[in-house]
Order: sequence, then structure tokens, then C-alpha cells
Amino acid sequence: MDTLKGAIPEKLKQAIRDSTVNTLQDTCSSLHHFFLHFDPFHQTVTQLADPSYALCGKSKEAALKYKQLGNQCFSNADYANALDYYTQALQKAPFEVGEIENNFIATLYINRATVLHKMNLLVECLRDCDRALQICPSYSKAWYRRGKANIAFGNNRDAICDLNIAKSVESSTGGKRQIECELKIILDQSKSTDIVVQPRQKENSLSTTGEMPQIKLQSVSVPDKGRGMVPPSDVSPGSLVHAEEPYAMVILKQCRETHCHYCLNDLPADRVPCISCSIPLYCSHQCQIKAGGQMFMISTEDNYILKNLPNDLAEYAAEVIQYNDCEQKIGNVTEHKHECQGVHWPAVLPSDIVLAGRLLAKFLSKNSSGDITSFVEKLELSHCYEHMPFESKLDSHIYAIVLLYCLKHSYGAMLAINGISILQVVILISQIKVNCMTVVRLKSIDAHGLSDQSGGFPFHSSVHLTSNVEQVRVGKAIYKVGSLFNHSCQPNVHAYFLSRTLYLRTTQAVAAGCQLELSYGPQVGLWDCKDRQSFLKDEYAFHCQCTGCSEVNLSDIVLNAFHCVNPNCSGAVLESRVLECEKQKIKHLAVADKVIKNDDIYEVCLHAFNQNDASIHIQPGFCLKCSSYRDLESSRATVDKALICIKRLQDAILSKEISNTSISDALRSLHLLRSNLHACNKVIAEAEDNLAQAFCLVGELQLSADHCKASIQILEKIYDPDDIVIAYELVKLSSVQLSLGDNSAVNSIGRIGAIFSRYYGLHADLVFPYLQYLRREI
Repeated sequence: MDTLKGAIPEKLKQAIRDSTVNTLQDTCSSLHHFFLHFDPFHQTVTQLADPSYALCGKSKEAALKYKQLGNQCFSNADYANALDYYTQALQKAPFEVGEIENNFIATLYINRATVLHKMNLLVECLRDCDRALQICPSYSKAWYRRGKANIAFGNNRDAICDLNIAKSVESSTGGKRQIECELKIILDQSKSTDIVVQPRQKENSLSTTGEMPQIKLQSVSVPDKGRGMVPPSDVSPGSLVHAEEPYAMVILKQCRETHCHYCLNDLPADRVPCISCSIPLYCSHQCQIKAGGQMFMISTEDNYILKNLPNDLAEYAAEVIQYNDCEQKIGNVTEHKHECQGVHWPAVLPSDIVLAGRLLAKFLSKNSSGDITSFVEKLELSHCYEHMPFESKLDSHIYAIVLLYCLKHSYGAMLAINGISILQVVILISQIKVNCMTVVRLKSIDAHGLSDQSGGFPFHSSVHLTSNVEQVRVGKAIYKVGSLFNHSCQPNVHAYFLSRTLYLRTTQAVAAGCQLELSYGPQVGLWDCKDRQSFLKDEYAFHCQCTGCSEVNLSDIVLNAFHCVNPNCSGAVLESRVLECEKQKIKHLAVADKVIKNDDIYEVCLHAFNQNDASIHIQPGFCLKCSSYRDLESSRATVDKALICIKRLQDAILSKEISNTSISDALRSLHLLRSNLHACNKVIAEAEDNLAQAFCLVGELQLSADHCKASIQILEKIYDPDDIVIAYELVKLSSVQLSLGDNSAVNSIGRIGAIFSRYYGLHADLVFPYLQYLRREI
């Protein structure tokens, strides 16, 4: 794309820089005309959209190479790499309906099933056996491997059926004898023990049942914000107010190898590749089919072979083979189908451009007219084109033209490419920029990397444990109703995701007719006002004027503040950047209902900002309470030097090579931070948290708990005491308290549960499974 961008004439670039919605058709037509006579443009489109040039097509040769590598690793008992190579072979292996070559794919599934069995991943092993049998029902090795897995599972009844079918379809005498020996062993065992019948292992799915919104929200016109959502009646905290499936969704590039490309859940060990191209990976056949609209087919010959089985075995075999087809209904236009032709533009173009392609494909698949203008208008999504910076405008022009030519390979003459259609795609890209939601997953990472192979957590572990909660960005999606909820840096609604579904839940009481607002990015307490506003301006092209940005609040005052030079004064000293931002706010405090309203910091803010024009006389470096002066340049240098030691400790924590020296240096640095920074400065909280983790790793659990508590005390000043951030920190504290045998862990875990119920309701255990572990331990 850099080649295309660099070749555009400066005069045309200037026109794009100055373009508005009214002149957009002209700039789109001019750039299109330039590209039509520019050979590198046509080469780029060909390389992106022509399957013969693509990098994402299937290749039997590549699949064989990966299979051989997998065989070598298996021979060396390197099962982790063998698993990876067999999966890559499955991604590359071509599949043609009814072809005998598909036995190669069945073999790959059985090879991987054998590795999964060796790794004691029996559920995944059984699923891979079922996939092999769905392709090739007469594959004796698949039935045999399935039988062995069921034996290991203790499911002797199914194992006997599996091995009997394996013997029936096995052609070699030696193979039959081996199966008969296995059958004899298991039959002898079954005579002396009760036969255990395990429930059939279903393809991966995440239940999201149990709760639905009880309130029908209303869309209203909001000054300066377009539309917004309000409840018709009072809503209590923790109420689920909205649930919605995405209009379109795409996985982020960095998650392609770790998360399902359809539901965005974590990929299991037995991940399923796309049938027609080599990029997507899915957690199950259900997701693969919903994304691409294709499934494996069983050949007539194989059906005939199964008909020769005795009635009881034939019924059992039919149940196994057809089991994965029980939920194959596709209710909408499949998202990946139009990309699924070996082309690699979906793998190369940015995620938001691929999302625009999926929106367009959804429209074109249902409408033969190809009228993109009416489609974009009917989306009714706001956009920010005229407020976009030049680089974003230019990128939107280029990507709109490239995307349309890529889609034309799939939709042909029905897709007209001209100034009008390019204009609409530029607007669509701008709409996505403003309205798309980033789908996140919560991930719990303990300091020792402890987890069982199914993703669970250890029971009654003697190893000291502390858990960090990380938010992982996994995808982008358009939710048409969800896009109507406006932003606030102090939101009253929390957004989270289960699989593809968006859920919105109130975190505080909301009166009838008041706006339900969620956060589009960093909230009050995470970043200061200036940084929040810069982020929102860059990402969404609006200047935030929510209560968090228009009214003085404690968090923005103390978040990055320095300590007064007078050790007995609790006043805050601000740098010019922060101070100028605070001066522009409405001069009153929005903390009347907060528990901390009688705190000394409240008095500081009240004195500094709530008097008539008092803020005009406040200067950088002077204490807001007693007006004492601090040399900010010297203090900043001291803080920067202290942070070098804290950074060394962070690196030591990551490498798990913590020395007494690194901890001692960090403790001295913490003292320097406390001497220079305000007591509620977030940097101190982060330093306390690092020391808590370090002491946990070296087994000094009481010191770990003490520093963890110190961090939480600061964060409770910056955030609401019932904020989800506090719950994340309490997860660490309660983990250490459990290791100490401290009875106060009960209170910490109870508080975690209360906060998580407020933010996630009945879905708390699904969103954060580690919570179940904590509850079991008390």
C-alpha cells in the first residue's frame, strides 16, 4: 500500500486533505481514475484477489511436508510440536467433496488424535476421531483410535462398539487379530467391573443462557451526540439492559492462531481449519460451517460399507458419524464465505477494512441491484469523515478502491465501481471507525503459569499463587443497536462479550429517561483527562464533554500529581499539562455521593477549584492546599530514576529471576516515589503491585499481601471502591491470602463475587472461570 500512497500526485493529496462529504465524490473519482492508469495498482489487486497468486490457498505438497514434520516430532515424543505440525497440515490439505483424496485429511485427523491421546487430551482426541469418521466412516484406524480413547475415558460400552466396528471394516488379518486382543482385554475387564457410560463429548460451545434483558430501551435524540439510549423506568445496578448478536465481526490479526475466527473463543488443541483456504481456524465444526457455509460430506460407498454392519453396530455408527451435524443450520449470510477462495486480501488488509468487506458482502449476497448507497444509508450509523486527519482520509480512499476491486472478483458485474460507490465505501469505513466495538476476553494469568490442560486451575496447590487479570483484544464487530449507546468517561453501563454476543449491564442506578452510557476507551481513573480526550479525538474524532471531562474529579487531580514539599500537608502539586486541562473544567466537584467526600483530598480540591475564580491563580508546581512550591523538574528526574529500578523488577518478574538486590532496589525506589509523588498517584500503586508479585514469587507471602493491600488502598481513591478494577486487584490479594491460610480471604472473595455480579450478573463464572476456583478454596 505504501507504493500506491507514495505515487499519488501532491495536488490530489491536497484535494483529499481538504475534502468534505460534499466533495468526496470528486476526490474518489479522481483517485480511481489515477489508479486505473497505474500498473502497480492492478498488480496489487491481482496479488490480493486472484487465487492463483494467493498465499492462502490449499496445497497438497505443503500439507505432506507438515505431515512428515509431525511424524518426526511424534517419533521423538515431541508431542507439542507434532500437534502443531499436524494442525498446519490440516490447514493446507485440499478438500474436494466425494474425492478419495479426502482420506488424507482423515489420516491427518487420526494422526492428531493419536498425539492428543498421548497428551491425555481425551475429549479432543474423541472429537478428532469423529471428524475423521465423518469424512471416511469405513476408516478402521479411526474406529480403533476412538475405542482406545474411550477405554482411557473409562467408557467401556462405547469402546467395545468402536472396536467391533474397527474389526468389521479392517481388511488385514493382522489388524483384525490386534483388535480382537484389545476386545478380549476390555471384555474381561467389563466382567469384573461395572461398565461406565460417559456422555458423548459435544463440539465446543459456550452456554450463554440464563438471563435476558427485561427492559425495552428507547432511542432518543441527544444534543451534540445524535441518538442515545434511555430506559423508560428506573434501573437498578447490575441489571442486564441489552444483548445483541453482531451485524458483522472479524478477528484481529494477532489472535488468528489463538482464537476461533467465528465465535472468538479460545481455540482448543483440536482446532478445525477452513475447508477452502488455509488461514481461518475454528473451535468446532459448527463454527467452521457458520463462518464458511461448508461441511464435510460422506461418500455413498462409505455408507454402503456401514450398512453391512449388524443392526446394533450400524445404529451406533450412524449416531457417531452424524453426531456433529446436529446443529448445522445457518441462519444468516456466512461471514467468511465470500473470502474463502484462496485469496489473501482478508489476511493482508487491516481488520476494519476486512470488516467493511464483510458488511458489503452481506449486502451484495442478498441484493442483486448492488446499490451500495441505499445500503450505507440504511445502516444509519454515524460517521466522522470531515473530522478525520489527512492520513486517515487518504487511507480510506485507497482502501475503499482496493476493497471494491477485491470484492468484484467474487461478485462480478453486479458491483459497479465508480466515484459514487467508492464514496459510499469511504463513508462506510468512517462509520466503522466510529461505531465498531473491540471484542475483549478476560484472561487470568497466575505468576507461575499454573493451569491444567483444559484451562482450569490447580486444586489445593502447595505452590504460592497470585493471579493477574488481563483484557485481551480479540476482534472487532458492528452491533447496530449497541452503536446507539453514547460514551462517557464515567460510564453507568458495562459492556462485555460471551462468544459473539454483546451484553450491556448497568453498574449503578439509572433513573428513567437518563442516558445509558458506556466507555469507548480509557475511563476516569485509568488515564487523566488530557490523555483520555486525546485518545477519543484520535480514535473517534470527537471532543469528550462528559461529566468526567467537564467537571473536576478527584482522580484527574491526584492520578499523576506530586506530593507537597511539606510532609504534613496532603496537598497535590500539578504539572502545567494537567493543570491547564483542569482549569478548563466546570468549577465544581462531582463527588457528593462518594464515600471519600470527607477525605482530605476532597478538601484540597474544594479549596482549589470550588471558590470563585480561585483556579485562575493556581500555578504549576504550587501545592493546591498550602501553596508551597516544589521543583517539578528535579522531582521528575528523581521519579524517572526510581522508575528504572521498578522496570528492572518488572523484567525480573517476567523472567522469574528475582534477586534480593532487585527487590531491595525497588523498595528504595518506592520510598523515593512516595517522597515525591502524591500519596494517591497511580505510579505508586503500580510499584506496590510489582512488589506484591515479586514477594509472592520468592515465597514472602505476608509481604506480598501487605503490598497488594497498599496498592488497592490507592486504587480505591482513584476509582470507585466497587469498580471492576478493584475486583481484579482483589483477585491477586485473595490468591495470596489463600496460600497464607488467612481467613480474611473469605471477605476478599466475597467482595470479588459482589463486584463481578454487578458487572457480569449470572455470567460471572463464564466470563472469569478463575472465580470458581477461588470459591472452591474457601
